[in-house]
Amino acid sequence: MDSVIERIQKGKFWQFHGGIHPPEQKFLTCNKPIAHMPIPTQLTIPIRQHIGQAGELVVNVGDTVLKGQALTRANSPMSLPVHAPTSGTITAIKAMTIPHPSGLSEPCIILTPDGEDLWQQRKICPDFQLLSKGQILEKIANAGIAGMGGAGFPTQVKAGTLAKIDYLIINAAECEPYITADDLLLQEHSPTVLDGINILDHLLAPKHILIAIEDNKAQAITALKTATAANSKVEICVIPTKYPSGGEKQLIKILTGQEVPSGVLPSSLGMVMQNVATCFAIADAVINDTPLIKRVVTVTGQALAKPQNFWALIGTPVGDLIERCQYQNQKYKHLIMGGPMMGFSLPHDQIPVVKTSNCILAPSEIEIASPFSSTSNNEVECIRCGQCADACPAQLLPQELQWSAKAKDHKQLESLNLFDCIECGACAYVCPSQIPLVHYYRVAKAEIRQQKLLDIKAEKAKVRFEARKQRLEREKIARAEKHRKAAEARKARMNAGTPAAKAEKSAVAAALARVKAKKAQTSDQQADAVAPEVSDSKKQVANAIARAKAKKLALKKQGQIDDLNTLQSNESQSSVTLSQAAPANSEQKAKVAAAIAKAKAKQQRQSLATTPEPESNATSTLAQNKPQVEVTNDKLAVNENEQSDAAQDNIDRQQKASITEEANTGTVRAANEDDNTRKAKVAAVVAKAKAKKLAEAKQACSSQDKDNLATKQHAQQPTAQQPQQQAEQTSDAAEKKARIAAAVAKAKAKKLAATTHKSQPLE
Repeated sequence: MDSVIERIQKGKFWQFHGGIHPPEQKFLTCNKPIAHMPIPTQLTIPIRQHIGQAGELVVNVGDTVLKGQALTRANSPMSLPVHAPTSGTITAIKAMTIPHPSGLSEPCIILTPDGEDLWQQRKICPDFQLLSKGQILEKIANAGIAGMGGAGFPTQVKAGTLAKIDYLIINAAECEPYITADDLLLQEHSPTVLDGINILDHLLAPKHILIAIEDNKAQAITALKTATAANSKVEICVIPTKYPSGGEKQLIKILTGQEVPSGVLPSSLGMVMQNVATCFAIADAVINDTPLIKRVVTVTGQALAKPQNFWALIGTPVGDLIERCQYQNQKYKHLIMGGPMMGFSLPHDQIPVVKTSNCILAPSEIEIASPFSSTSNNEVECIRCGQCADACPAQLLPQELQWSAKAKDHKQLESLNLFDCIECGACAYVCPSQIPLVHYYRVAKAEIRQQKLLDIKAEKAKVRFEARKQRLEREKIARAEKHRKAAEARKARMNAGTPAAKAEKSAVAAALARVKAKKAQTSDQQADAVAPEVSDSKKQVANAIARAKAKKLALKKQGQIDDLNTLQSNESQSSVTLSQAAPANSEQKAKVAAAIAKAKAKQQRQSLATTPEPESNATSTLAQNKPQVEVTNDKLAVNENEQSDAAQDNIDRQQKASITEEANTGTVRAANEDDNTRKAKVAAVVAKAKAKKLAEAKQACSSQDKDNLATKQHAQQPTAQQPQQQAEQTSDAAEKKARIAAAVAKAKAKKLAATTHKSQPLE
C-alpha cells in the first residue's frame, strides 16, 4: 500500500463524506490585483477579534497613538492584543456592533486617524533563525495573530504545541464561492507566505509540509511551485474542487485519509494546519516587526460595479469598501460578511473589518436565493427528504439537530455532536424547504456556551463562598482566642498589685467612662434627631384632637338646644298639671278652714250662752278657755296638717308621674347618646322639676296658712296676732329654703353635666 506522500505525488487523494458543488463565481475578482484602501475617516477596532478572552486596555480616551502601537495587552494564553492600524487619536471607547451572527455589541476603540500614518519604532529581523523559539512565539503573540481562515484561534498556541508533528498542512484550498483573497495573496506574495511556512517549520519541526490548493487556482499553483522549488520538504497538493474541502477535518481526510474523532485536536494525531493568510502575517510580524493591522478582503457580488480585493486596515467600515466598489443596490442593501455558504448578514454597513474577515459579499436580489431574500420562498416544514444528511461533510443528522435546537434540548444536541458542525451551510443549500439550518445551529451553540459559562461562574462563586466562609470562621476563632488570651493577660497584670496594675485599672475605668459618655452623647443626639419628628407628630395629634373637640362641642350644643326645648315643653306640661291640681288643693283647704272657723264659732256661742257673766268674768272665762281653744286649734292644725300631707302626697304622686314621663321622654330622645350624658341630663331635668314643684307646693301651703290665720284672728283677735306673725315668718322661711334647695339642685345638675362631658372620650 502506498504511503501518504506517494499517493500525493501520484495525485491520489481520499474523499470525505458529503459535500456539494455550488457555483464558484470567482471570476469576478480572481484576475484583478489587490488594491489598497485609503485610510478611512474613522476606525472602529473591537477589543476581542479571536476565540478567547479580550485583552486589557492600555489606552484612554484622548490619547494619541502611533501606527502599530498596542491598544490592549494579553493577560492570558488565550488572549491577544489589538493595535492601532494608523496614527491618530482615541476619541471614544464604547460598545459597538461587532461582526458576528448575533449582531450584538461589544467594547470597541474608536480611532480618528490624523492622516500622517506615522509608525512606532520597529525592530527588523532579516534572519529569523537568529531568534529562539520562545522569542518567535513571543513576537507572534505580541503581534496579535489569530487564525485568519475564519476560526480565529490564537496562532501562538498552535505553533507552540509540544506534540510530535508529522504533517504541517497549509490550507490554500479557499473552497467557498466568490472568495479569492488567498488566491490573490499567493499570486502576489508567495515568497512572504513561504517565509511564514519556514518559520512554522522552525517551530514545529514536522516531517512533511503539505500545501493544499484546489485545482481551480492555476496562477496561484504556478506561483507556489516556483517559490518552493528549492525546498524538497514541501509538497504542493492540488486537490479536486469540492465544497467544503477547505474544512480542517475534511482537508485532513483528503490528504492523509485519517478522520479526526469528535472532541480531538489534530495536534494529538501529529498534524497542525495553518491558513495562507496566517503564514503571511507570521512572516510580517517576525521579520518586519509588523503587528496584524491589515488583511486582504474580497469585496464582490453582482450588486457592485467594480468588485475587487483590497488591503484593508482592521477597523475599516464595510460601507467604505462597498462604496469604493460602487455599490449599486441602494434600495435593498443586503450585505454578507464571509462567503455565501458560511457568511452571515450584517445589520448595517458600519460594521468594521476584523482579523477574520476575508470577504464582503454584496449580492443582487436575483443572484443568491436565501430565506431572507425577497425573491425566495419562505421557510416551510421539513419534508424529511434526507438531502441535508447526505450533504453533511461531518456526517451529522441536520434534521434532528434542527428539531432539538428549536426545542432547546441542549443535552440532546450535545449527544448529537452539535459542536462537530463546521457551519459550512451545505445542508441549508440543498434543503428544498428553504430552512436556514445553520442559523438554528449557531443560536443553539451560543446558548450552550452561555449556559456553560454561567455554570462555571456559579461553581467558582460557590468555591469562593465556601472558602470565604471557612476563612471567616477561622478568623473568628483566632480573634476569640486572641481576645481570651489578652483578657487573661490583662487580668493577671491588673491583679498583680503593682503601681502599674493600679494605673492600668484606672485606665480601664477611664476608658469605660469614656465609652459610657460616648453612648450617652450618641443617645442624646439620636433623641435630638428624633425630637423634631416627635414634636411634629404631637402637633398633628393635637390638631386632630382639637378638631374632634370642636366637632363634639358643636354636636353637644346642638343636643343641648334640643334638650332645652324638650325641657321647656316638659316644664309647661308640669305647670299645667300643677295648675290643674292647685285649684283642687285650694278648694279642699278652704273647706277645711271653713269647718275650723265654724267649729270655733259654735264653741264660742255655746260658752257664752251657758255662763253669762260680766265683762271681767267673760274675759277671765276666755282666759280660762284659752288653753282649750288652743288645744282645739292644735287639733285642728293637726287635722289640717294631715289633710295637707295627704294633699301633698297626692301632689307628689302626680309630680313623680310627670317626672317619670319627662324622664322617659328624655331617655328616648337621648338613646343615641352616651350613658353618662343621658343620666346627667335626666338627673338635671328631675332635679329642676322637683325644685319647681317644691316651690309651688310651699307657695300653696303658705297661702292656706294665711287663710287659717285669718280665721283664727276672726275668732280671737287679741290672742292670735303673735301666732300669725310666727306663721308668716315660718312661711317666708319655708319659701326661702325651697328656693335655695332648687338653686342647689340646679347647680348640682349643671356640675354633673359638665363632669360627664369632660369624661367623655374623643371620637
